[in-house]
Amino acid sequence: MGDVLAGFQTVWEFDTDSMLIRFERGIRTPKLLQALGERRIPFEALSGVELAVGKRGTVVLRAVPRPGADPLMDAADGQLKEAYDPYRLVLPAERETLADYYAERIRESLCPDADIPAETHLVAVPPAPLSFKAYDGKASFDGKAISFRWFWTGASSEKWKVGDQRFRIDELTGVEWRSPESRGSAGTAPKEGSAKAASAKGGSTKGGSAKDGTARNGTGKAAPKGGGHGYLRLLRRSAEDEPAGRPDKDPAAVVFGMGYGLVHQSLPFAAAVLEAIRASSPVPCTEGAPAPNRAAAARRDPADIAERIRHLGELHTAGLLTDDEFSAKKAELLAEL
Repeated sequence: MGDVLAGFQTVWEFDTDSMLIRFERGIRTPKLLQALGERRIPFEALSGVELAVGKRGTVVLRAVPRPGADPLMDAADGQLKEAYDPYRLVLPAERETLADYYAERIRESLCPDADIPAETHLVAVPPAPLSFKAYDGKASFDGKAISFRWFWTGASSEKWKVGDQRFRIDELTGVEWRSPESRGSAGTAPKEGSAKAASAKGGSTKGGSAKDGTARNGTGKAAPKGGGHGYLRLLRRSAEDEPAGRPDKDPAAVVFGMGYGLVHQSLPFAAAVLEAIRASSPVPCTEGAPAPNRAAAARRDPADIAERIRHLGELHTAGLLTDDEFSAKKAELLAEL
């Protein structure tokens, strides 16, 4: 396309197979969008586009991401305020005809599988290293592992007993993020204990069984509750069959509140971890699988093998697989023919 569509605080620049969304800096631009800076969105990462009447003489053009295509939106799970939505473009009402034109052009560029959840993340997230301060500790991610270092002023006695934590990416299956701004937000935020967790397979799963309550930390100080109370929980393979406990007592979670763990800090962090988890296992592992499953794999449809090799090639091109890893996995798939 090669065109530019400028709205309030946001600009869409169109290319043949994608669009670059740029967010302007300024006091009126939400901090999350400023932190993201710009995002390249392939048209294959979209399931559609919507055009609606906005507030105060505006129209809103919104690209609809495919489930599983954008780790940021998978982690957010519908909890973002409208103003924080990186897929919205607000325009003056007199530009509605122009917005409708571009909406139609985007629809023409959608891939045939637009209605199907994406098998891989197609939108990039902020690269590691990343870190942010939560209410009860500092979370850090170096690209290979996540570390939680507890604060004596906020961490519960349960967390102090187990000490600082470090989790390797290969030990995790997903993340569970609750917005610290969920109260009064435009999105639908899950209640405490019913938050949905974003898994490495895309989409979200039901998680958590904790109840609201006043948590006490090691100093006898009440942990935050009500408005401004959120958390980031890491979902561990070793605890898949265990009910989730309260995040203020869970050593695999950090709690947000009282100005800590803000959306523009904690959500990109959660998305980067989710992307790393998914990228760490691009092909299901068959090591130790029962003999019947291995036999079934040996009789795979050649078309399925070709599709999986194509997928590996995309990961290799994106730099998520080394030359040796790509060659080894490709050889394994060809051996199944």
